[in-house]
Amino acid sequence: MSWPHRFRRRGAVALLAGTLVGGVLLAPSAQAVTGHAPGRDHLTDLVNPFIGTSNEGNTYPGAAVPFGMVQLSPDTGHTTGYDYQQDHIRGLSLTHISGVGCGLGGDLPVLPTTGDITETDDAKYASAYSHDDEEAHPGYYRVGLKTYGVRAEATATERTGKQRYTFPATDKANVLLNAGQSLHRTVSTKVEVLDSRTVRTAITGRGFCQDTVPYTVYTITRFDRPFASYGTWADGKVTAGAKSSAAKEGGNGAYVRFDTRKDRTVEATTALSYVDAAGAARNLKSEGGTSFDRARRAADATWEKRLGTVAAQGGDETLRRTFYSSLYRSFLAPNLGADVDGRYTGWDQKKHRAQGFTYYQNWSLWDTYRTQTQLLSLLAPHEARDMALSVLRVDKESGWLPKWGYGTVETNIMTGDPVTPFLTNAYQQGLLKGHEEEAYRALRKNADGVPPAGSPAVGREANAQYLKDGYAPYIKGRPHAKPGDSDFDHGGSATLEYALSDAMLSRMAKDLGHDADARRYAERAQNYRKIFDPSTGFFRSRDASGAFAGPADPAQSEGFHEGTAWQYQWMVPQDLPGVIGLIGGQDAARQRLDSFFAYDQLVADPARTAREVWVNGPYDYYNADKYNPQNEPDLIAPYTYLSTGQPWKTTDVVHAALTLFTDTPTGMTGNDDLGTMSAWMVLSAIGVYPVQPGTDTWSLSTPVFDRVDLTLDKRYYPAGRFTVTAPGTSADQRYTRSVRLDGKAWDRTYLTTDDLRESHRLDFAVGTDPSAWGTAAGDAPPAVTPSRP
Repeated sequence: MSWPHRFRRRGAVALLAGTLVGGVLLAPSAQAVTGHAPGRDHLTDLVNPFIGTSNEGNTYPGAAVPFGMVQLSPDTGHTTGYDYQQDHIRGLSLTHISGVGCGLGGDLPVLPTTGDITETDDAKYASAYSHDDEEAHPGYYRVGLKTYGVRAEATATERTGKQRYTFPATDKANVLLNAGQSLHRTVSTKVEVLDSRTVRTAITGRGFCQDTVPYTVYTITRFDRPFASYGTWADGKVTAGAKSSAAKEGGNGAYVRFDTRKDRTVEATTALSYVDAAGAARNLKSEGGTSFDRARRAADATWEKRLGTVAAQGGDETLRRTFYSSLYRSFLAPNLGADVDGRYTGWDQKKHRAQGFTYYQNWSLWDTYRTQTQLLSLLAPHEARDMALSVLRVDKESGWLPKWGYGTVETNIMTGDPVTPFLTNAYQQGLLKGHEEEAYRALRKNADGVPPAGSPAVGREANAQYLKDGYAPYIKGRPHAKPGDSDFDHGGSATLEYALSDAMLSRMAKDLGHDADARRYAERAQNYRKIFDPSTGFFRSRDASGAFAGPADPAQSEGFHEGTAWQYQWMVPQDLPGVIGLIGGQDAARQRLDSFFAYDQLVADPARTAREVWVNGPYDYYNADKYNPQNEPDLIAPYTYLSTGQPWKTTDVVHAALTLFTDTPTGMTGNDDLGTMSAWMVLSAIGVYPVQPGTDTWSLSTPVFDRVDLTLDKRYYPAGRFTVTAPGTSADQRYTRSVRLDGKAWDRTYLTTDDLRESHRLDFAVGTDPSAWGTAAGDAPPAVTPSRP
């Protein structure tokens, strides 16, 4: 595809026209950035927020700061917000989630217009725009709204979004604040014009893929000068001079008007709170007093510092832009949930105050527990600690741990038990000091029970049957007792996910001295065997009677969430030796892996195989017998080769998959899912990957950079720095010849977190051919809960 978009920084313009070379979509280098020391990147200039905004990556290009409550970004009419292929902007709204697959957020779209107010539906008053007059940068977004001749700019602080509009000379310069239309369904809305500069709203909405418990966001918007006039609308009727309006599931909003014949610029700051109107006002007072330009510079500096924790050397410009853009997206969520005074709305819908930690929300755990959780524990451990403590607050206040939480509510989207590896990872990385037993109690309750009927959570919905029979039954079409997804619809994959979580909890229990529990969970971790069908050599769902369900063909299997038995066959990181034994031994496992990855074709043409032979298409989950690098269930699959004594094949597959990430709008592999896919890219590019989610094990593969310096938080990593080198690494020189850890030969294909804490340097020697490195018995990551003799 051609890409006419320009992304700019301090006058420097980079025009990127996509070019297909050897099956990889590349882009010419950005022009040099002015104002920086020669030879030194300003890292935010390498970030392209438009990556993933096409082909259902579902990212957003707007303004945010790391983990901020506000994501001020344009909406074009796409279900999840912004689609690069659409040509009208309906408004810039306050809340977005990077890479979700269903409408979520999009609260209070605001659009500057000119002329009379004749439409109140944002699809009708939307403005045409062109990518030639649009730019995005970490913490900043700008677009020319052609229909109205207005330039709109956006930046953000943690809890506020700032907009600046440059209007034509007119006495009818309007700003429309639309409370009644969001990316989700609005239940009720209220708008108030408080004074000649201030508008307040309360928006109650619900829904994410399916209906959910309602939640409310409160906003207050302060303009930098008085309105010339104002009004509100409700259900399509505009009332000039009205100070308030309310609606139930209908259109509702306010407009304010300015005379821009002398002064064409209008600025506005909107603060957000999930607590109450007073909280929004405090957030505005705390963060809203700075100018637009100063806020923009502060956002840029914040991102520069955050990105600067990873200093990568080597690689071409396309790789560097893709890498730092992935790193940027990895820091967009979870998000602040507390106001400046520490107050937040808990999952009991009551007001609480966080003391001694920062409260976060938005938990896409089925996705993030595999990659992004570990990346944050490495690069942002203090925030990751507070995120883990926030999840424990969910349990304390609502009675149950979350599965997929948005804002102040549980959505129950996705299946299995993702919160267990999320929290056991935090424990294993040393982030739960002082809270170990609290976390263990919550996890034990979650692992051994099912939420009561009055709880909005579903937890391990099929747990009663799993504990009795050793598997979660696949019951097709079973009525859902609660909104969201059901483990009974995905009995095969739910069984594997439960067993994985049992393994991780077993290790935590053993560490804490709960020996009986540790043995019990370790035994349950072997339940993956209960759904193995020897006649097919694959996992299969079982129905309530215990019979195998669905077609025997593993590519046509049923009961696996967003995947097939082919893609789930390696989802047993707690005991890969046991899985290999079930398959028939190492030779059989190697043959199956080679078939799964189309390995012979891959070696001949990695990029083409990744694009044309592997599963491609953001929602192409089923009826496939090949690797799906665009979705979560088999993200760890390339690293399975480490357990078959062929680590060079891990590198072959990982490097091929990395070609799917590019610096264009189509450069995401499917939904980003709150940084999950981006974190996979970052970790795999560095060469250190969490192959056993929920533990402290990091597997190794050849890096794609000559050198990466990680600046680590000394409170958690006393050395403060860890360096990974691979001089001369390239598409041809991609095979690991040897590895040294702090100068000593290192034959194992994995590290532990203690290794990262106690060491300073990991050096790869690379070459053009595979070697014997990492191939000996005992070199692969050990099983967490080994098979019984």
